[in-house]
Amino acid sequence: MKDLSKKMHELAVFIEFIAGSGLAIFFHLVLHNEQAAYMIFGMGILLSLVTYLVREDVEKSKAELLTQYQQVHEIPFALAHIHDEECKAKAHELIAATMKSLATLQQGFITLEELEFYLEGARLSDQASQCIKAVDPLTTGWLSRGALLNFYQANLRALDRGVRITRIFVTTREELADPEVQKVLLTQYRDDIEMRIAFRNELPTAVDIGGVDTNSTFDFAIYDDRAVTDVFGQSSKYYGRKTCQPVEVAKYLYIFELLEHSSHAVTQENDRIVLASDVLELAS
Repeated sequence: MKDLSKKMHELAVFIEFIAGSGLAIFFHLVLHNEQAAYMIFGMGILLSLVTYLVREDVEKSKAELLTQYQQVHEIPFALAHIHDEECKAKAHELIAATMKSLATLQQGFITLEELEFYLEGARLSDQASQCIKAVDPLTTGWLSRGALLNFYQANLRALDRGVRITRIFVTTREELADPEVQKVLLTQYRDDIEMRIAFRNELPTAVDIGGVDTNSTFDFAIYDDRAVTDVFGQSSKYYGRKTCQPVEVAKYLYIFELLEHSSHAVTQENDRIVLASDVLELAS
């Protein structure tokens, strides 16, 4: 069908050229009006060229519109061919999840599954040249979980390159006394990571900063103040997200400042990590 349309288009141009040329010959040989013949021939050539270009533009626009129409209606067409009610319900569920992902992409965030999240964090750590600012829940998986351990190894490589890493651990006073938690803290403290402790009951109340909830965003990292990876606070198909949008990165930098202001410096005492303020009180 497409080839036939193209042939008809080429034939129409040829007929227009023949008609214009024939009329010009008639004026030249029969009416002996050379000036009119040349004008008719020239006008015929121009009209053939114009109509050719117009038809080309129309064909191109038609093809683009057809492609867009098929893209827009691809999902409705697919749904129309699903007749089983259970399958249809599942299809609508998948579409709803896809729309949520598309809304996240429109905001400048790339959604990531758990392994993708830690892999992206390791990649950004390897690319960092100045600083990494992180906020993490205080869990024991740092020394045992493969994905988290490999991510931490990327942090150590960044330290070897002279990158400054500041990590704020969010926890409670009860969790801080856990021996397994102390192992994690001692390891990172001895690896020269600038570490601080923030207690959940001392953190700022929930503040919505341009769509970023400070009450749930306690697991994110900022790389060279240009890229952010953030774990979703609520259950989702995806584990986290990444953005390099300057506006969004600025929001996380502000949240980090809020949390840093509410956190405590730490020090090592008798193979334990304790708050520096507690040591000062005992000394006084």
